[in-house]
Amino acid sequence: MTETPERVPRAAWFVMAAAISAYFLAVVHRTALGVAGVEALERFDIQATGLAMLSVAQIATYAALQLPAGAMLDRFGAKRMIVSGSLVMALGQLMLAFSDDYLMAFGARILLGAGDAPVFIAACRLVAHWFPPRRAPIMVQVTGFVGQTGQLATAIPVAWMLAAFGWTAAFAALAGIGLVVALIAAIGVREPPGAGPGRRDPMVAEGPGSEGAVAGPERERFVSQVRLAMSPAGTRLGFWTHFTSLFSANTLALLWGVPFFVTAQGLSRAEASALLTVLTIAKMVAGPLAGAYTARHPLRRSWMVLGSATATLLAWIVLLIPSTPRPMWELMIFMAIVGAGGPVSLIGMDYARTFAPKAQLGTATGFVNMGGFVSTIVSVLLVGLVLQVASPDGASVYTLDQYRLAFAALLIPWVLGVASILRNRRLTRAEMAAAGVVVPPLRDALRKGRRL
Repeated sequence: MTETPERVPRAAWFVMAAAISAYFLAVVHRTALGVAGVEALERFDIQATGLAMLSVAQIATYAALQLPAGAMLDRFGAKRMIVSGSLVMALGQLMLAFSDDYLMAFGARILLGAGDAPVFIAACRLVAHWFPPRRAPIMVQVTGFVGQTGQLATAIPVAWMLAAFGWTAAFAALAGIGLVVALIAAIGVREPPGAGPGRRDPMVAEGPGSEGAVAGPERERFVSQVRLAMSPAGTRLGFWTHFTSLFSANTLALLWGVPFFVTAQGLSRAEASALLTVLTIAKMVAGPLAGAYTARHPLRRSWMVLGSATATLLAWIVLLIPSTPRPMWELMIFMAIVGAGGPVSLIGMDYARTFAPKAQLGTATGFVNMGGFVSTIVSVLLVGLVLQVASPDGASVYTLDQYRLAFAALLIPWVLGVASILRNRRLTRAEMAAAGVVVPPLRDALRKGRRL
C-alpha cells in the first residue's frame, strides 16, 4: 500500500514567503558591515579589534538572545516575533546610518543583533507547523537558500550603494526597506489552526526529555523550559553541528573577507565582492542538496556534517600554506567550499525538530542556532586579536603573513566542534537504541542500498 503524501495548504506558501522575506532582509542587515569594513576603519578611526568588536556586538547579542527569543517564540508565536524583530533591526540600521561615533555604532549593532535573534527560528517554527515531517528538512533548507541570497544583495547592491552614495544613504535605505518588510510580515505571517506548544510530530519517535512536554510553555519556568529543550543528546548534537559548520563562512562574510582579499591578496573591491558572491552561490547550490540528503537519510545526517567539516579544513590549509597571494580561480574554489558548509549547519535545526520536545521546539531551535554564532564570535575575535598582536606598529592595514597566522587560529573552534559532534553523536545513538531505534552499520546500509 502506497503512503499518500500529506497535502500542504496553499496558505503555507504565502506565510513562508512573508517569513522568508523578513529573514532575507535580516541577513542583509547582518552582513552589511562586511562590505563596509574598510570604510568603518576610517569612519570610526579604529583598528582590527575595534572593527571586530562592532561585528561581535551584533553576533553576541544575537547568540545571547537565542534562548530568550525561543522561549518568547513558544509563548507569543512567530508573527509577533518576526514583526517586532524587523522593526528593531530597522531602528538599529537607522542609528548606524547617522553614527560617526564608535559608541553609537556599537549600540546600533546591538539593536541589529536583538532584532535579528528571533527571525530565523520563527521561520523554522513555521516550517514545522505548516509542513509535514518529510518535507520539513527541505523547507528549512529552502528558507536558508532564499534567506542567504541576502548575502548576494550585500555583496552587490549594498556595496554599490555604499560606493555610489556613501555610508549614511546606504544604511538609511536599508532601514526604510526594513519598515516595508515588517509590514509584509504583519500581513502575511500566521500560525496554522490548532498549532500549539503541545503538538507532536507523529513521524518522529519521541526522545528522552519528552516527558511533560504537553504542558504549555506559559506554565513552565524559563529554566525548566530550557532544561527540557536541551536534555536530549540529539539537541546538543544539533548545537555542535551548527557550531562547527557556520563559523568559517560567517567570519569571511560578516567581517574579515573583504579586508583580507583587498589588503592581503591585492584584489580590487569589485573582485572581493565577487568572491562573496561565490560564497553565497555555493550556499544556494548546497542548500537543496543538503536538505534532500537529510530527508532521504535521516540516520546518516552526521556524515554530511563531518564530511563538510573535513573539506573546509582542507580548503583553509591549501589557502594558508603558500606565502604569496593566491590566483583568483583558487580563491573562488576556496570560497565555494567554505560557502557550501553554511547550509550544512541547518542540519542542526533538523536535529532540534527530530529530538526536542515539541512544547519546547522554539527554545530548542534557539539553542541550536546559538552554536554557529558562538563559534563566529570566537572566530571573529580570534582573527582580530591575532592580527593586532602580530602587527608590530599597530597599523590598521595588515599583511598576508599576519592574516595567515590569524586565520590559522580558526583551528581551535574547528577541533572543539568536531570532537563535540563525535561525542554527542555517540550519546544520541545510545538514546535512540534505548528507545528501540537502532542505526545499522554503514556497510549494512550500503548493502541494502545496492539491493534496492
